[in-house]
Amino acid sequence: MREPATVWENIKGVFTDFNYTFIPLALLFCLLIYFVFKTLAENNAKKLIPVYILVLVAMGAVAAFSEDFGTDTYFLFVLLFSVFFLSLFTMEIKRSLWHAGKRTAKTVSDSPARTSQVAAKADEYIAGISKAVQSLSKNNIGALIVLSNGNLPKDIVESGVVLNAKISNQLIEGIFIPKAPLHDGAMIIYGDKIQAAGCFLPLTQRDFPKDYGTRHRAGIGITEVADVATIIVSEETGIVSYVKRGEITRYVDSEGLKRFLKEYYWKEFNAEGKRA
Repeated sequence: MREPATVWENIKGVFTDFNYTFIPLALLFCLLIYFVFKTLAENNAKKLIPVYILVLVAMGAVAAFSEDFGTDTYFLFVLLFSVFFLSLFTMEIKRSLWHAGKRTAKTVSDSPARTSQVAAKADEYIAGISKAVQSLSKNNIGALIVLSNGNLPKDIVESGVVLNAKISNQLIEGIFIPKAPLHDGAMIIYGDKIQAAGCFLPLTQRDFPKDYGTRHRAGIGITEVADVATIIVSEETGIVSYVKRGEITRYVDSEGLKRFLKEYYWKEFNAEGKRA
């Protein structure tokens, strides 16, 4: 084990005996750590960031004081440890890169006519969903709607009844009428279709107030394990909420709901008005 004085001399040597070939390695090192931070922050995993930092600092201390654990070994450890963290979010990273490519393509290829076509389609679906949600809220009818990007596990979709039906406010309201066969489960909307209804979702394990029932816990839980958003109507109070990345927003009015849905549909459809 190295003495503290030796460790200090080695640290000073990094700056006094600076080698310019170290710059690319340092840049790659910083970019890798930044990418891990960014991935964790964007995927509702901010609590893992302190763990990641703590392990890097601890292993850095081991590398500094141990004679058998050199700098090269430490860099290799950081690389492997970072790749491990990123492997936990493989699908999310692929999706992010895919959407980034599509956004770039849309920027180049969009025309006013195509943009107008997308807006018209999005407004049609937004109006239908919003009208149904407001009606359900007014009548204190509980509802849970998942806005999917086609990335839900197959077993969740098939836990209900697959519909692939065109979106309409009448159909949405009809499915959630009390004592209807599918009213207790979740409805999944994927683009311009009601993909399924009566689906079972995983419940969040976090602590929430007692007035958050099973419907709210399911609406939050699914956004913690998949890149989806949900709309919840409380059966007891008629309060409308939406959830993104595990964070719930309550007391959503009609305009707030439309803004929320517009954000979803602009991500969901490409410049030709087709599902991405």
